Amino acid sequence: MLYLIDSSVYVFRAYYSLPDTMTDAAGNPVNAVYGFTNFLYELLMRETPVYIGAAFDISLTSSFRNDIYPPYKANREPAPEELKRQFVYCRRIAAEMGLPCFADSTCEADDIIGTLATKWRKHGEPVTIVSRDKDLMQLIEKDDTYWDYAGDKRISYAQVKDTLGVSADRVADFLALTGDAVDNIPGVPGIGKKTASVLLDAYTSIDDVYAHLDDLHLLNIRGAKSLKTKLAEHKDKAYLARQLTDIRRDMPISAARSGLKRQSPDLEALNQTFDELGFSDTLRTKISKLV
Repeated sequence: MLYLIDSSVYVFRAYYSLPDTMTDAAGNPVNAVYGFTNFLYELLMRETPVYIGAAFDISLTSSFRNDIYPPYKANREPAPEELKRQFVYCRRIAAEMGLPCFADSTCEADDIIGTLATKWRKHGEPVTIVSRDKDLMQLIEKDDTYWDYAGDKRISYAQVKDTLGVSADRVADFLALTGDAVDNIPGVPGIGKKTASVLLDAYTSIDDVYAHLDDLHLLNIRGAKSLKTKLAEHKDKAYLARQLTDIRRDMPISAARSGLKRQSPDLEALNQTFDELGFSDTLRTKISKLV
C-alpha cells in the first residue's frame, strides 16, 4: 500500500483552524507548521506506512492549466506572506520526518499524485489518497481508497458513485459539465449536478454525450428537451473545462519504488527546525516515538 498525501489541503486547514497567535521568537506565525506537523505525526502513528509520498503545490499561477486557461484559479486570493513562509517549513519538516516529498512548478499536487499512483500500480499494489479534494476521487481504482483524514471517512472505488453521483472514471467529465467554482472552471450553463449525473449514467463520457445529442430528449429528467441546445451551444466551453478537470498521470516525475519508502526521522535536523520555530518539548517527544 502506498499513501499519497495532498499536503497543501492539510497545511491550509491547520492555518485556518489554529490561532495565529502561535508564533516564533521573532513574532512570525507558526500555526500552520505546528498543525501540519501534528497531522503527519498522527497519520504515521496510526497507519505506520512503509511507502508514502507527500505532494505539495508550488504552481499556483504557473501550471500547464494556467497556460490553457489564464483565469484558472484567478478567483482565489493570493496566500498571505505568513502562510507562504510556513509552507516552506512544512515541506522541510515533512522531509525531516522521513517522508519523500514532491513538488513541481509546471503541475499541481493532484497531477503529482496521479502520476505517482499510476507508476505505483505497476507493482500490483493499491493506493490510499489522503485528501479532502473531491477532484482526486477520479484517481481511485479498484482496491484503492480515498481517505478524508480530517473527516475520518474512507471511500472505496465502489463508494465514489454514492458520494459524487458518478463513478470514479467519470468524475473529470462530471466536473467539466457542471463547472467548478472553487477553481474558476466554467461548465455548461444550465447543467447542474443532477443533470450531469444522469447524462454520465446514460453515457460513458463527454465524448459519448456529444455523440448522442439527438437522443438526449429521451432522458427521464426535467429539461431534457433543452439539453441538446445547451450542450451544442457550449461545446467549446465543455471541452475546455475537461482539459482543466482531468488530472494528469504522466508528468515527468521520477519515483522508483525505493524512492517512495519512508525513512526514519532525522531527529537532529528536526530539533534544529523546532528550535527555529520555538516548538515545545512536547512535540519533540511525540516525534521521537516515530524512530
